Amino acid sequence: MNFLEKKFQLKENGTNVRTEIVAGMTTFFTMAYIIFVNPNILGQTGMPKGGIYVATILAAVIGTLIMGLVANVPYAQAPGMGLNAFFTFTVVFGLGYEWQQALAMVFICGIINIIITVTQIRKMIIKAIPESLQLAIGGGIGLFIAYIGFKSAGFLKFTSEGTSSSPFMDMIGTKADAATVVADGANVVPAFVNFAAPAAQLALIGLAITVVLMLLKVKGAMLIGIVTTTLIGIPMGVTSLSTSTPYNVSDITQTAFKLDFTGLFSDPRTIPIVLITILAFTLSDTFDTIGTFIGTGRKSGIFDDKDEAELFSGRGFKSKMDKALFADATATSIGALLGTSNTTTYTESAAGIGAGGRTGFTSIVTAIFFAACLLFAPVAGVIPAAATAPALIIVGVLMMGSFAKIRWEDFDEALPAFFTAVVMPFAYSISSGISTGFIFYVVVKICKGKAKEVHPIMYIVTGLFIINYVVSALFL
Repeated sequence: MNFLEKKFQLKENGTNVRTEIVAGMTTFFTMAYIIFVNPNILGQTGMPKGGIYVATILAAVIGTLIMGLVANVPYAQAPGMGLNAFFTFTVVFGLGYEWQQALAMVFICGIINIIITVTQIRKMIIKAIPESLQLAIGGGIGLFIAYIGFKSAGFLKFTSEGTSSSPFMDMIGTKADAATVVADGANVVPAFVNFAAPAAQLALIGLAITVVLMLLKVKGAMLIGIVTTTLIGIPMGVTSLSTSTPYNVSDITQTAFKLDFTGLFSDPRTIPIVLITILAFTLSDTFDTIGTFIGTGRKSGIFDDKDEAELFSGRGFKSKMDKALFADATATSIGALLGTSNTTTYTESAAGIGAGGRTGFTSIVTAIFFAACLLFAPVAGVIPAAATAPALIIVGVLMMGSFAKIRWEDFDEALPAFFTAVVMPFAYSISSGISTGFIFYVVVKICKGKAKEVHPIMYIVTGLFIINYVVSALFL
């Protein structure tokens, strides 16, 4: 215990071993789905699923251990959702690159992230973001996490105002709760399901249990809610006990160190597209991470005023934020070497923070559970999404406080803050919300004749976002 206290400064951070263990388990259970989802998405490119499976676990273990041991903050890392879809559907399917070449792009993205972290560029970006947008990012991430929770719980269905005869529609799901997949820009209407599905019923029960435990201030409320809901799901037929391990640890040889740099840059005519794609990877990865740190770290006190002062005044990696940014940057390249898409800091870490996690010991516990999945993967597969969804919804509630500090009566401040917050869940992307907020903030200042109040870095980053959107529309 003395070693843990000395290493992680538990008392100084207002926590203890028990709380950190519970927080680490909570984070793990809310993000363990990536172990099974990532191989299904990346596997469509032709990558061996067994290799992806092991690479996903190892990337999560190594990235999260670096975060805990180097930065001493309660964040977990793993291959990111959204970035893996971009890898598969845009880079491989859309642009026609081989998965080995796409891994090379991800590796380069990681190197760029390391460079902009070491050269303090990431630090300068954070300093340039105005307070109103930082507050909006925090609340927006809360909405985003809650939205993930609602979807995972099966509380929502999405139907079209059109008819199923449209060539852009494909009816799926059950008769009682049909959903319609439609094309971009179609009139999709979200609504509550009728709760006939056992999974939605279980999630509703889990939400009620978790809410009651939170109201009674029971320690470990979210973890207790997850475990209890999982057990209740067994007789309901939602929790499956028949999962199996679909891989061997040796399968990592199928994807590790398979990066193809030669093929990626073999045709000079395609180099501009390669560079643009790497830029898209980098922007999304960088601002997802910055958004997560700002949104959860400031409110919880993980990155306090003292740490912020060290971040902006000190040289080298003295502050927790500096170290956390470096840990995140290195994880992407490590993941690419193992054979997976961008490894990034998970917003689901907010669940562990909500459970009281305040130090890197939380991350160590999460990493241990991921490592155990190399031998006991079926255990992680037992936890249904319906059991973890309530925790995400509660985390969304806890993060709404930052909205109260935004001056909504001032339209100049409210406009970019609003778009930052709502685009995150609407576009299902933290970086999209940040980029939209940046653009509106710059436009507001220019229109009001206050262009000089905008930090030069805001102009540079906003310009990169706009270029990325334009180029993506034309080529990606």
